[in-house]
Amino acid sequence: MDKIIAYCGLTCSDCGAYLATQANDQAALEQLAAQWRVEYNVPDLTVDSVLCDGCLTAEGHKCGHCFDCDIRACAMALNVANCAHCADYGCDKIERFLGFVPTARATLDAVRASLVV
Repeated sequence: MDKIIAYCGLTCSDCGAYLATQANDQAALEQLAAQWRVEYNVPDLTVDSVLCDGCLTAEGHKCGHCFDCDIRACAMALNVANCAHCADYGCDKIERFLGFVPTARATLDAVRASLVV
């Protein structure tokens, strides 16, 4: 399977929510919801909130945050594959996020380096 790189640089295809949704694994989804309730301090998080077909899809399930994600909204409006493809890569929006997720920065930087000819 090809890797699915989210707009922000997270790898959707490696995410537990994506993997459990694609496998239709109810037990894994319930376990993930329980984990995220504690990890992200969201006591009312449900299994429906962790169903995800990847944030790049126009249709299908998306984790609850995808609907509120300003990075996703911006990238969709600019019609870019992900932030690495954006002329304004390194903007405040993505930099705020990448400060918390260095692996996403590494992914986007690698994608951006592959675009330079």
